[in-house]
Amino acid sequence: MSAELDADESEDVAADGEGGIETEEAHELDPEEATEAAAELDAELSAEASFVPDHDVFEVEENLTDGLTEAQALLADLVSIPSPSGEEEAAARRLKAFFEAHDRDVWIDEIGNVRAPADDSVLLTSHIDTVPGDVPVKIENGVIWGRGSVDATGPLASMAVAAVETGVSFVGVVGEETSSRGAWHLVENRDQPEAVINGEPSGWDGITLGYRGFLSGTYVSTSELGHSSRPEDNAIQSAVNWWSSVADFFDEDESDGVFDTVTTKPVRFDGGPTEDGLAVESTVDVQFRVPPKYSIDDIREVAEGELDRGSVHWEKPIPPVMTSPRTEVARAFRVAIRQAGGEPRLLRKTGTSDMNIFAGTWDCPMATYGPGDSDLDHAPNEHLDLAEYDSSIDVLVDVCERLME
Repeated sequence: MSAELDADESEDVAADGEGGIETEEAHELDPEEATEAAAELDAELSAEASFVPDHDVFEVEENLTDGLTEAQALLADLVSIPSPSGEEEAAARRLKAFFEAHDRDVWIDEIGNVRAPADDSVLLTSHIDTVPGDVPVKIENGVIWGRGSVDATGPLASMAVAAVETGVSFVGVVGEETSSRGAWHLVENRDQPEAVINGEPSGWDGITLGYRGFLSGTYVSTSELGHSSRPEDNAIQSAVNWWSSVADFFDEDESDGVFDTVTTKPVRFDGGPTEDGLAVESTVDVQFRVPPKYSIDDIREVAEGELDRGSVHWEKPIPPVMTSPRTEVARAFRVAIRQAGGEPRLLRKTGTSDMNIFAGTWDCPMATYGPGDSDLDHAPNEHLDLAEYDSSIDVLVDVCERLME
């Protein structure tokens, strides 16, 4: 993932590769696939339908906003604290204080992640950072408005509450919206848990099982400076020709849906004479969204195979991920959502998340879950219904208790 771009963005990005309002495109699994998976699990689900999680309900503390439960006040506090990537410290301290208040072992590691290890039957993890943007924080008619309420402070706070209620492990990671440095640090120095639940908005009744991968790179080419009447291609023409060839190769039929296709995007183009006036240089920053049917190496092989001049410097890639709806984690979510009165939705997203990083390193069942409508990711009207937030906590607690058993 490029350090310049969001790790969980939609098919389309801003023209310059940074910022911009993005809408995550989520796709439910193919109906036949979802139905087949559901049929195999229905007998097990009905056998467990009577299970009701027995967990404490947080009471309002005197120092929190009147009318809010402790769980809701944690969310309101975190949304109120600006935490764009690179500036997560204040929000991390508030999160740490929440765990300390409940006698949990917790610390902020050297990179800024909030670590609260406990029962590793489940690791709940979401990101502390948000994209920049000043969305006035308010609560009206049971809805909280503010930057990060959906992506992903809502999922983060719900996981912190569920971790305290159930005693499972928790990590709030930093930098997901840029380089995912928190997730990379985590997989490099932490033992694998038995299961992972990653926090991103899916709706309280949705379970995200797949994300496309991400590959970015920079094409660089140089040619001798010559008169524009000369027929030979200069470095700028070579760059245009190269990218056109690569894009044409992946110009596939999208009848199977965006998730299953490679999305190609040039996000920055520079070119012109060098300062000494002796050569022409060109650079193109490019991105690929990679579906699970391809590997990162497949994409690099195609891109490099189209080179006539120049070279490509590749950034650290994030592989695609598609988990089975039959894993223990997915199964627990299906039961819990039905127990709470919902009908589970199995989702695949066209963007990328920290779950890709976890799945690329840890061989354990996992899924992504969290309250909120992902269409509101990074939007100027980002908001979250507190009732949905509360429901997501109930579901997470139920899921963790099932997995702990």
